[in-house]
Amino acid sequence: MALKRLLIGIVICGMLITENGALVSMAAGPNVSEPILIAKSTTVTATTGQKNALSKAKSYLKVMAFSHDGLVEQLEFEGYTHEEAVYGADNCGADWNAQALKKAKDYLKLMAFSESGLVEQLEFEGYSKAEAQYGVANCGADWNEQAKKKAESYLGLMSFSRAGLKEQLENEGFTAEQAEDGVSANGY
Repeated sequence: MALKRLLIGIVICGMLITENGALVSMAAGPNVSEPILIAKSTTVTATTGQKNALSKAKSYLKVMAFSHDGLVEQLEFEGYTHEEAVYGADNCGADWNAQALKKAKDYLKLMAFSESGLVEQLEFEGYSKAEAQYGVANCGADWNEQAKKKAESYLGLMSFSRAGLKEQLENEGFTAEQAEDGVSANGY
């Protein structure tokens, strides 16, 4: 895909076919530095499978957040070919940063995360590092509150010493200060 974006066109017998299908003469026009536009091709129509994958992609995005790769995987799970699924994800109009932000907020409604832990979770879901960082940076989380909730969750499952609980929170990506606040907020 990256190669396709970098490829501007192919020169054939003194003609250039651009990525958007325009046919351009490489002979000098009135301005020597600008090629002459000869013809522009018509837009290639999407196949029925591509149109349906696109429709399904848009439907999914109305209900829940997806990364580009996660959406492709979901569409493939639905039986679309890889090419159809990629077409659907590429053309659905999604803002992947906004999708990462929505997914970050969704995760925080379900369970507590450290900042780095949430970035890792979003990357696991298929978001790029930049998209994951954007989502986490803009989700409005109070990381001390997240440490408190995570400590409370652990204490609800098993017994921990103060030091053990603090160490567990730090292992999950909370800073020493956040872990200390989380442990203290739970009576330790």
